[in-house]
Order: sequence, then C-alpha cells, then structure tokens
Amino acid sequence: MSSNQYDVLVIGAGASGLMTAYMAAQRGRKVIVVEKANKVGKKILMSGGGKCNFTNLYVEPSNYISHNPHFVISALSRYTNWDFIGLVCKYGIEYEERKHGQLFTLNGAKEILAMLLAECDKTGLVDIKTNCEVKAVNAVDDQGFQVTTSLGYFEVESVVVASGGLSIPTLGGSGIGYEIAKQFGHHVYPTRAGLVPFTFSDNFKEVTTRLSGNAVEATLSNELNSFTEALLFTHRGLSGPSSLQLSNYWDVGQSFKIDFLPGEELFDFFKSKKQSQPKVLLRTLLTEHLPKSVVVELQNLIWSEVAETSIGNISDDKLEQIAKRLHGFEVKPSGTEGYRTAEVTLGGVDTTEVSSKTMESKKQKGLYFVGEVLDVTGHLGGFNFQWAWSSAHAASEYV
Repeated sequence: MSSNQYDVLVIGAGASGLMTAYMAAQRGRKVIVVEKANKVGKKILMSGGGKCNFTNLYVEPSNYISHNPHFVISALSRYTNWDFIGLVCKYGIEYEERKHGQLFTLNGAKEILAMLLAECDKTGLVDIKTNCEVKAVNAVDDQGFQVTTSLGYFEVESVVVASGGLSIPTLGGSGIGYEIAKQFGHHVYPTRAGLVPFTFSDNFKEVTTRLSGNAVEATLSNELNSFTEALLFTHRGLSGPSSLQLSNYWDVGQSFKIDFLPGEELFDFFKSKKQSQPKVLLRTLLTEHLPKSVVVELQNLIWSEVAETSIGNISDDKLEQIAKRLHGFEVKPSGTEGYRTAEVTLGGVDTTEVSSKTMESKKQKGLYFVGEVLDVTGHLGGFNFQWAWSSAHAASEYV
C-alpha cells in the first residue's frame, strides 16, 4: 500500500470515530482518521462537566428517539453497556454511579479519550490526522473511494462517516456528514438542537432571570413525555436535566407544564393545614418544600390576590385552583439556546436506508454511518455515548 492508501477512512475523531478505528484495526484493517479540529475528542473531554457520562446501567431501545425506533436494537444488543464498562475496568478507570444509573469517571473524561487512543496505538494500524478537513468523497467504480482533504487525497476501500451533528460548533460540530449522505442519495431528516436549555421572551423570562441559579426537583411534561429531575433557572430561561430531556420532545410554538411539587398531593396538604394551622400563610407552608425566592415568584404568578390571607380564610375552591396550578404551571418558551449549547442534534440520516447490522449504506457499497450523524438521539444520561460505542462496533466488524 502506498502512503495515501488505506483500507478504511473515518471522518471524525470523536467517540464513534475512534471506537470504529481501533476495532476495525483489531481486524487487521489499516485505518486513517481525519479530524477537522486541531485536537481529537474535544466533545468527549467537555462531556459531563469534564467527567464524561460514558454509559448508563439501564440501556434500553426506549431511551432513544428515531423515526425508525427499532433500528437501535441490533447494535445495542451486540455491544452492550457492560462491554464498554469492561473496557473501562480493564484500563483501571475509576467511575461512580449517579442518579438514574448514570456512570461518570472519577478522574476526568481525559481517561476515556486516553483509553481510546491507547487502543488505536496498540494496533499499530491507525493514523490520525488533525486539522484535516474533508473536501470531497468520490466513489471509484467498485474500487472504493477517493477522499480529497486539506492534507491531500486518500484512496480507501471504505468510508465511515463519524462526523457527529451540528451541536456545539466550537468543538467541531458540522454538517459534513449530512452533505455526504445526500450526495449518495440518502434522505436526511431535518435537524434541530436537542438536550438544550429553553429560552423565554415573555414575562416569565424576568422570573427566571431573578431566580437564576436556583434549582428545584420538578416534573416537566407535554403530550409526548414527562421527566422528573432537577430544574435550573437561568438568566435566559430554564435548564437542568428535566429541561434538557424535554427539549428533545418540544418544538417552537409549543407549551409545556411544570409540576413544582411532584409526588405531593397539594390540595390534601392545604386542607389538612387549614384545619391544623389556620393562621399560616401559603408561602410559609411552601417554603418547607421549595426555596423561599421560588415561592415568592410563584406567589406573584399564582395567588397574589390572597398572598396576605391566612389559609383558614381561603376557600377550598381557591386552594384547589392554586394546587392545580402548582402541579401544572404552563409555560411557553420562545425557543432554545440552539446548537451553541446543545448536547446533541435531533434528526439526521434516515436509518431505513442504513443496515442496522453493519451500519452500511443501502445505497452505496463501502459507505458507513455511525453515531450522532444518524437519526438516533439518546436521552440524557450516557445513552448517546453508548450509541456511539455500539454503532461503531457494528460498523467495525464489516468495514
């Protein structure tokens, strides 16, 4: 093989790209990975606040959003969360379990990246080029592809598109994967930012600004889904796990509801307090459950006209109305913070045109798609990383 000839070219040195590279090299394939950024694995390094939520103990197909929901089953079942945990343990990487089965490294995401690079190095068959932008991918009869880059051209048998999506462009997010898919006749679903904070432009924005930095456990819900996790108020709107999760199921123009006291039966609570503490104010009762500043804002929004009335003098009808609003406070975001801060990109390459067993294009022999570029988006909690590992493994067995 000449210096510009390889068996496999992988576009993108992120989670799915590096995983595909080392696993394909373990089969004896000579691999080149091209990355347009100046460093590899930038998104890995910043993920999970720098601690990398690398998988989850409870991975199910239902944790993924796709127009073709059965597509993920094959890859996830052949390379599981336990397979990746085994690799992490082999490298002695310490990790901890957080809420909802989320697994994070104890000593930083750099250990996950170092592990992937060490696996690439061990094979002696993986070359990685940074500051290398793909300019064109051309199929050459049945001989594979010629890939033109800013560092020259490469002749390869297989091309693996592991370029990710549009999220966080400062870390290398780009649309090249979608362009390549369309070039070879693939349908690409419209993309939008996912796992992203909500923004507001109405009066509620002033409320979130005043409450910026406060967090409460809340349930956010719409007709498609609901999530009970931390809700964080910001200068621009709402963030925190519950907001990020629901953003995957929300579109511009839609509203959703916030239950500020999930698990409580507020009306029953109010009625019992009406009997036992008739002179107490509602805000005094609620500060047992919520930060005082949050209670004050909710009071202004929901029960300002009876703010100084003791609970014993508020009618049951009014108490029931207040309880209902606290359990289902409706808000209508103006939008989200967009790709700038989004953790993932929703939409992408139509999976009905890709083999769920091999990740190979059904339209172009030798062309593969792995990770986020596909129309597969995981919930928050390590599921997107697991999809990167599983889809990479599937492709690596056939490239």
